[in-house]
Amino acid sequence: MELYSGHINRLIDELSSLPGIGGKSAQRLAFYIINLPKDRVKRLADSITDARENVHYCKECCTLTDDDICPICSNSNRDHRTIMVVENARDLAAYEKTGKYEGVYHVLHGAISPMLGIGPGDIRLTELMTRLQKQEADEVIIATNSSLEGETTAMYISKLIKPTGIRVTRIASGVPVGGDLEYIDEVTLLRALEGRTEI
Repeated sequence: MELYSGHINRLIDELSSLPGIGGKSAQRLAFYIINLPKDRVKRLADSITDARENVHYCKECCTLTDDDICPICSNSNRDHRTIMVVENARDLAAYEKTGKYEGVYHVLHGAISPMLGIGPGDIRLTELMTRLQKQEADEVIIATNSSLEGETTAMYISKLIKPTGIRVTRIASGVPVGGDLEYIDEVTLLRALEGRTEI
């Protein structure tokens, strides 16, 4: 016997399909949403729809933005000759929180993982290499996670870029092996950035 009606069950099912939301959290969110004033629910639904329809990849760094060029890439005060390569937009946000990195980014939207069937063509490596041909760069900092996939991706990128003569560095081991950048505190991230090494 179902505990709730079809509409409630459907809402709980949709919410529980989101990453990090289990059954109990989905149920709690569903009842919270149901008890909101109708105008708040409409604003929430509209913001989800608007984000899905209007957010796309930045034409330079591939992060998510609703403009052609994201605010970081369009900022003339940033050092456009230093590019930090990260796995996803959450990693970019983690480094931005330190307030100390003044270069720009390139977001891969994944990491090479043969076990999961993710190859170099499945992440934004082509866009990175095209960018490096068009834009003068002094250094590419590889800030992928310290996981097997992150290390594999770092080595692959290094082999691609080294022949161009651009300096390639890897963030230092202040980031623990197996750790995701988005969950690491700013001090550790900053130490990892400052202690980066050539690869």
